[in-house]
Amino acid sequence: MILEYKGTDIFYTDKGKGRAIVLLHGFLENSKIWKPFISHLSKKNRIICIDLLGHGKTGCLGYIHSMELMAEVVDAVLKNLRIRKSILIGHSMGGYVALAYAESKPDNVKGLCLLNSTASADTIEKKKNRDRGIQAVKQNHKTFIRIAIANLFSSSNQTLFAKEIEALINECLQTPLQGIVAALEGMKIREDREVLLHFSPYKKMMVIGKNDPALDYNSLKTQTKNTEVNVIEFEGGHMSFIENKSDLLKSIMYFIDFI
Repeated sequence: MILEYKGTDIFYTDKGKGRAIVLLHGFLENSKIWKPFISHLSKKNRIICIDLLGHGKTGCLGYIHSMELMAEVVDAVLKNLRIRKSILIGHSMGGYVALAYAESKPDNVKGLCLLNSTASADTIEKKKNRDRGIQAVKQNHKTFIRIAIANLFSSSNQTLFAKEIEALINECLQTPLQGIVAALEGMKIREDREVLLHFSPYKKMMVIGKNDPALDYNSLKTQTKNTEVNVIEFEGGHMSFIENKSDLLKSIMYFIDFI
């Protein structure tokens, strides 16, 4: 389905009935990453998947897609569907967007799951890496995508999931250059939202890959210390929806039922 927002087409899917679950994909990805999960989750729930700005079938809105702007898009879709309260599950960048939404609309959140994501802002070094990434994208965005996606899997899984990685890369190659740069700029300037892990009233879960090349394991553990966040750890890397698919599905279903 398509919703027009500020002159831009926003693509989303809506399947099932029951509690509203919003699935938000990560950087370079699109809503198709959730396809293996939708048939299971939609049996008892209403599953909304959204292509975030500059990804999938959703257009761009300027040079910088801040996490707050992307959260506005999520809000627009939910308002259009007349959904007030929902459970948000965000992979990587989708987690940053979920946090931004939760900060602006706390009363609309029933649960929040950060999947291979973090509530911290970028470090100075990470911001420099974003800038390097932007330059690499402008030189050859297809090469950037191929390298970036493969490097998000744990080293042992790069061979094991070679077919899945190639399929994901081919899907991510559809992401336009403007969308890639706008997302990198947006992630670079995002705010630290660790406070939400401590003081928000809704249920929270964080899924961590012990061998995640993109996120520091110790930093994630520190974020959740002295909080009521339910922490799930897998042996894989940054792409738990592929590397730990069946276990992740079980964890998500348990989290939803717990709420």
